[in-house]
Amino acid sequence: MIDRYIGILVWVMLSLAIVGCEPPKETPATPSKTATAESAPASQVVQQAAADIQKGDFAGAEQVLKQVPAEQGNASIVSLDRAIKEYQRIEADRKTRKEKALANQLAQIDKLRKKYEPDVAPDPNQMGEILAEVVKTGEYTDAAQKETLLENPFIRRVISRAQEKGKQLADEGKWVDAYTSCYYWLSSLFESKPEYKHFAEQLTEMATVEMALQDDSCGATSKDRHAGIKSEMFLKAISALDMYYVSPIDYSEMAKKCILRCRLLGDVLMRSKAKLAYSADKDKAEAWLSGIGKIEKAVAEDKEMNKNRLLAVFDETLTLNEISLGLPKEIVIAQFTEAALASLDPFTNLIWPWQVSDFQKNMTKQFTGIGIEISKATGMLKVVSLLPDTPAYTSGLDAVDVITAVDGEPTKEMSIFCAVSKITGPENTQVTLTVKHAATKKIEDITITRKRIVVPPIRGWQRVENGAWRYMVDPQAGIGYLRITDFTESVVEDADRILKEMEDQGLKGLIIDLRFNSGGYLLSASGISDLFLESGLIVKSKPRQGFSDPIKAHKAGTHPNYPIVILINGQSASASEIVAGALQDEKHKRALLVGSRTYGKGSVQVVVNFTGDGSQLKYTMAYYYLPSDQPVKNRYVMEKLGRKDWGIAPDVEVELKLNELREMIDVQRANDVLAKADHDKTNPVKRFSLAETLKSDPQMEVGILVLKARMVQAGIELPPPAAPTTSEK
Repeated sequence: MIDRYIGILVWVMLSLAIVGCEPPKETPATPSKTATAESAPASQVVQQAAADIQKGDFAGAEQVLKQVPAEQGNASIVSLDRAIKEYQRIEADRKTRKEKALANQLAQIDKLRKKYEPDVAPDPNQMGEILAEVVKTGEYTDAAQKETLLENPFIRRVISRAQEKGKQLADEGKWVDAYTSCYYWLSSLFESKPEYKHFAEQLTEMATVEMALQDDSCGATSKDRHAGIKSEMFLKAISALDMYYVSPIDYSEMAKKCILRCRLLGDVLMRSKAKLAYSADKDKAEAWLSGIGKIEKAVAEDKEMNKNRLLAVFDETLTLNEISLGLPKEIVIAQFTEAALASLDPFTNLIWPWQVSDFQKNMTKQFTGIGIEISKATGMLKVVSLLPDTPAYTSGLDAVDVITAVDGEPTKEMSIFCAVSKITGPENTQVTLTVKHAATKKIEDITITRKRIVVPPIRGWQRVENGAWRYMVDPQAGIGYLRITDFTESVVEDADRILKEMEDQGLKGLIIDLRFNSGGYLLSASGISDLFLESGLIVKSKPRQGFSDPIKAHKAGTHPNYPIVILINGQSASASEIVAGALQDEKHKRALLVGSRTYGKGSVQVVVNFTGDGSQLKYTMAYYYLPSDQPVKNRYVMEKLGRKDWGIAPDVEVELKLNELREMIDVQRANDVLAKADHDKTNPVKRFSLAETLKSDPQMEVGILVLKARMVQAGIELPPPAAPTTSEK
């Protein structure tokens, strides 16, 4: 929970301050880039230039094209030359915007310097404000510029003060403030200094413990959240992990993490300034910390720590709680368990009984509610968009309306997670929203009956008024676009239907957008891949014990062999990496990847009911391997080795800067909005034209150019670009 909470805080702070057809198996030898026109037939030049573009070498492609006189009028050469010039325009525009962004950031820092000098005020929000601008400025600097930036006397004073203030806030029990105002930014600025990262991690862990001991604003008490937790759940989890976890468990490391969490539990009880559901006087807390110190020393000296010894430490910790803190044992069990499993990887955890419902909704993208997307980024609870064919669509709610109360409870102090829990609920029950309409400023109560909601996992580049999507981004060239947001149970059926619709419209090349797609079901990922592969391995998982589990493609249902480009970024994870990796793989060469390196999950999780009593165990049981037997490199394994080459690397790298990312997301969100069925036509929802959409998204722009080069290489003739039409608006 704290990760989501802090992530939202940081985002708000930042906001404010495929497959290509294979080339023919037998092609003439490609000419060298220094060959003469006489030795380089146009067909060879086309193949070589197209191949260079597909590697991101637009400059090399330009040199190759010079081997054939432009006056020959070869249509393929004209298309490739147009793509090269377009890329040069894109890069020149990006450079200009980067320089402008850097100048604006430096001006903003200077403005803050004048505001806060001669001395930085002690308010942590001021330090957070300044450090946020420094981090954003670093987005646009090279190494030398960044070093100069950090040597600025004003910034050096801020950094020094942030170190001191962060420690002070931590000592005062204000761990979230210490993290969001100081150490998040310090760890971001100085990635080479592990002390910042380690202290930042400890702050988030302290905040996690504190939140577990608090009753939340949504009415769920700490007691409610710990109800039903039993020590047997931990014992069964460890037994299962000992046998089936993807790699042998380092029990010494696990024990150390558990004892550290128990020490932090005592620190929180002694130093927290928040209103906790439980308390312990100084003597009890000191007795707990003293006992934990003895256990910690024994763990450090134990050279043969194993499963049984870990379980003995667990029992000893529970006994210590009984004679010192006197907390409900469920709290100690939860903290010990969560620390133990977190020592393995972020995807292995015990889902407590109260969490199971939310976990299942997150996996299936199905729930009972009213069908709206909401946000509280500006401090007010706003309707971002409606979902078609849901109760909200015809209720009178509209996009950008402000929800001031839910069932009479004001939303001003309500968290976004609390709002979601109150708006959703059992099917056929009602919820009353007090709404201030954006268009008329009128306030009214709207009562809506909840129904089962299924969030569609596929989107186009722009939504039209009736909720349908535009999928074709270049109808003249036959280029389509699919944005897959989640790999749910329905995604393969949905994709198959949409692809057939586009094929009927003349689809010749496809962009698949997997950016920000964090994954989903393995079978859904393999099913999407299978739509484009006739045979061969898609993916296999290799557990620590037992046999690998291969998933193969089938010829039946395979779509035509048109070229594909897949867009990826650092938030493309898990199932997204399976699809991107399988279609890119040397065994298939079915797609090219454009964007930035993927997240690097590379592992298989299973969910079992083995722990019993309404709980579930989710754990990593295998790693993914691509068709050429290469693993999807796991981020956490690579980090331990001091490496950053995790995940899947793009064929053509296009790394977005912060200003570009923000603009791309803003335009995408605007194009995604669906207003109510009878929305006032005199106040239309803001839409961006295709040209504006592409200009806001360099990854997609370059992806289309790479796709066109692949289409040319496959012998698909491209028409000259058409002028924008009003239908794009």
